[in-house]
Amino acid sequence: QVQLVESGGGLVQAGGSLRLSCSASGRTFSSFYMGWFRQAPGKEREFVTAISRAGLRTNYADSVKGRFTISRDNAKNTVYLQMNSLKPEDTAVYYCGAMESGLGSTPNEYNYWGQGTQVTVSS
Repeated sequence: QVQLVESGGGLVQAGGSLRLSCSASGRTFSSFYMGWFRQAPGKEREFVTAISRAGLRTNYADSVKGRFTISRDNAKNTVYLQMNSLKPEDTAVYYCGAMESGLGSTPNEYNYWGQGTQVTVSS
């Protein structure tokens, strides 16, 4: 078991930046691949990015490439999502997920989820 708690969401103007954090407890954090997903009202949960156990490999959705950066600090049991050049279409609840292996890009590949943090980008 692993428990995940996201933080860092908020309201920001278009073009601004936010950094989300996801803190983990329970099983060894470094044994999990970690991912970020988002879900806007009325839409399905969509993949944003994922990172390997040691942080050496990453995967990004085309919609966020060049603007978002995922990173992790295994000593702090935390994964981060740095979001720059935010757009109104980035508005969503952002969730972190943990999976046993692979840079998964679909929600059903992930075993554990946090409760989400709201990101709202105003135009």
